[in-house]
Amino acid sequence: MPALLLTPLLVFLLTFFVLPFGVMLVESLYLSPLQSPAGSAMTFANYAKAFGDAFYLRVLLQTVALGVAVTALALVLGYPVAYFLARTRSRRRHVLLFLVISPLVVSIVIRSYGWMVLLGRAGTVNTLLVALGLAERPLPLMYNWFGVTVALTHVLLPFMILTLASVIEGIPESLEDTAAVLGAGWWSRFRHVILPLSMEGVGAGVTLVFMLTIGSFVSILLLGGSDTLVLPLLIYQQISLLNNNFAAALGMLLLVLSLALLYAQARVFRVRGAA
Repeated sequence: MPALLLTPLLVFLLTFFVLPFGVMLVESLYLSPLQSPAGSAMTFANYAKAFGDAFYLRVLLQTVALGVAVTALALVLGYPVAYFLARTRSRRRHVLLFLVISPLVVSIVIRSYGWMVLLGRAGTVNTLLVALGLAERPLPLMYNWFGVTVALTHVLLPFMILTLASVIEGIPESLEDTAAVLGAGWWSRFRHVILPLSMEGVGAGVTLVFMLTIGSFVSILLLGGSDTLVLPLLIYQQISLLNNNFAAALGMLLLVLSLALLYAQARVFRVRGAA
């Protein structure tokens, strides 16, 4: 009976997840009809092109670097907020929680345009910097990696905070109290008690934010420039050029990158659990 309850979900995943990726995998193993005659054999030429061309390899590395940067920022900024949410008993906790999740209830297009207003040459940030004498002229805060990183961190920070807060909330406060009684300072309690016990939350948050970052499209399209090319934008360009087969190969690389991170996370925490 329990297995029957899973049937609708399994059918849904098979139809809308496994099957489309299977079709994409097959498409990636053929050259575009514009490049080869119909009926040509399967080939790894699309993958060889992705890894053999310096341009495409640079785009892949830029995608990974952006994911690492946004994930690191979200972790550093989100951990203190998550700890506060998990430990505070103040009635203002609900206000802070609302502020944390507020970016998720606003359209990503509206959020991106909001950052365009803030970071533009005549935007709020540059106006304040020039007015306060901190900058002689407007700074290039948009259409580059800085603007993209800031916007994506704002968008994805709630995922990191909520993931961490749920794990930290499950750590008994008595452990911290015991460590304090034994003479451990705040930093020692954090390093030896809180951080080790919250590593599963860190791993889950890092994995989630990284995967969402490398798959981001709208924010990078609106706030990025000619140099901020990442795999999702490159896939869009290839589809626009009717090079669907190469776009499918790039999509498979994006999928493999996400699955590799999921495997690494599961492997690390399985080893930690066994230890």
